[in-house]
Amino acid sequence: MPTIFVSIGSNLEPRKHIVMALEALHKRFGELQLSPVYETKAIGFNGQAFLNLVISLESDEPPDKVKKVFKEIEANLGRVKRENSFSPRRIDLDIILYGNAIIHQPKLELPSKEIDKYAFVLEPLAALAPEMLYPGRDLSFSRMWEQALSNGLMDKGRRINWVPVEANCDT
Repeated sequence: MPTIFVSIGSNLEPRKHIVMALEALHKRFGELQLSPVYETKAIGFNGQAFLNLVISLESDEPPDKVKKVFKEIEANLGRVKRENSFSPRRIDLDIILYGNAIIHQPKLELPSKEIDKYAFVLEPLAALAPEMLYPGRDLSFSRMWEQALSNGLMDKGRRINWVPVEANCDT
């Protein structure tokens, strides 16, 4: 059964919405592994800071089905889709890895290009799976994070001393 890594972010009542999302994911997929939570500045718009983390879960459902489940959870938590992808949000759930799969489809790109672009994805991923290799590359996520920092491509988020254990994730 493939391990699926999911980027989670929220800047509208983030603690509440992250816990609610984790509860829904736990109910649907079972045990979740959680990275630390990081606070990061809003990108592409002026707004409240985001709380971000990466989780892993296991499922033998195909990635398009998993993505559909995530969109349903987002909708149930009141996420409103806007034309501009850079906007405030209650919750954002994105598949960033589906095992070692490399998929290039119009609405599904795995590994997610966000891993290389955004610290709010790479930093918690490197914390959760430091020695895991990026599919198709001979480079671990911890090494990718170190390189991004040393090259000035990304900045560290502020690690939050909060573990959303109230979500009952069996972490």
